[in-house]
Amino acid sequence: MAWALYSVASEHRGELDAALKDDLVSRQSQKLRDGPSVGAASGTTIVLLEGSEPALRRLGELLGTAGSRLSGDEAERLYRRLKDEEESASAGMGLFFTEG
Repeated sequence: MAWALYSVASEHRGELDAALKDDLVSRQSQKLRDGPSVGAASGTTIVLLEGSEPALRRLGELLGTAGSRLSGDEAERLYRRLKDEEESASAGMGLFFTEG
């Protein structure tokens, strides 16, 4: 599955919310985190979109200059951090349901 990370400044949150409601984009896996909570700049929202390449391109088009697609080491680092967070949450829920 393809993925993309975007950084969106807080003042563009309305544009981000509208872009995420797009028919194509809304059918993909979306994860939003406050920038500092994942090691990114304050005053930003980090958006992880996982899904089809056309949907990833569509989000970029809809955001325009309101957001920037992250790449390289920074994108890999943030992606890994988000996925680790997801795996930790899943493992915690597994423990919750298996403890007796």
